[in-house]
Amino acid sequence: MSLSQPYLLFLGDAPDALAAKVAQGVKDWRPEASVGQFRLPGCNADMGLPDMSVAEAAAVGAKTLVIGVANRGGVISDAWKEVLIEALNAGMDVAAGLHALLRDQTELGAAAAGSGQSLYDVRLPTVHYPIADGKRRSGKRVLAVGTDCSCGKMYTTLAMEKEMRARGMNADFRATGQTGILITGDGVPLDAVVADFMAGAVESLTPANDDDHWDLIEGQGSLFHASYSGVTMALIHGGQPDALVLCHEPTRTHMRGLPHYPVLSLDDLRPLALQLAQIVNPDCRVTGCAINTAALSEAEAEAYLAETEARMGLPCVDPFRHGAGRLVDAL
Repeated sequence: MSLSQPYLLFLGDAPDALAAKVAQGVKDWRPEASVGQFRLPGCNADMGLPDMSVAEAAAVGAKTLVIGVANRGGVISDAWKEVLIEALNAGMDVAAGLHALLRDQTELGAAAAGSGQSLYDVRLPTVHYPIADGKRRSGKRVLAVGTDCSCGKMYTTLAMEKEMRARGMNADFRATGQTGILITGDGVPLDAVVADFMAGAVESLTPANDDDHWDLIEGQGSLFHASYSGVTMALIHGGQPDALVLCHEPTRTHMRGLPHYPVLSLDDLRPLALQLAQIVNPDCRVTGCAINTAALSEAEAEAYLAETEARMGLPCVDPFRHGAGRLVDAL
């Protein structure tokens, strides 16, 4: 997949910043490709980009409207469709990573055909994946696992890849979700793969490699999340990680989207994730903790990281705020 740049990031009517995590990821990791944002009334997300109409974005050269909203269920509302059709008619392609496919929307298909533009459904597997066989393979792998959804697993592995490449190490980020695929242009939309083939898809994404090569595998879901634990299991067993990095967001009081389930701790996650990983790789180790401190002040972040490091006996950093150097050192 190769999307035409630059992008207009569509935030729609996102109720909060986390609902627009797709746009946030693209803006943070491909800032040179993000020219503006489009927000509908009631949108509570803001990427800090110029607010633009479709016409204004087209005038400054936007080539693709990227739907940057990851709403529950991945639906495309009528209000969204009006904007998407306007973008197609203005000469832009439209890309999305929603469960609801752009190509299945009759009005969008007609507008794309009439304008000569393209619809890109990132969350659509294009490969027939095998069933996992669990055989050991060469190369090394890191998997980010979290106490909850949307707590920093993608940012952690992207930050580690950036640091490792800066050191001249042989490393590749492996995208497993729509945002990572939009950032890198490649990967497996894992939560759209048929369940029996998810672990096999991860094996295919992280094949045998040079002994000094590291795959940085983007984590998904959480073993603790009642809705999305299955995709995490597939990543653990298909990824066959040599190292686990535990990810956590310390200000949450409940699981994302599940107010009746409290967030569990890093102390709960470490033994569970390690036991499951050692089924397919007995040598797997937990090597560090990545803490998403975005909601904390600098002083609060430093205090939390110091306390957690002392308790866990592992390097604990915010890899986006402070860099991933110590997580790479730990490998």
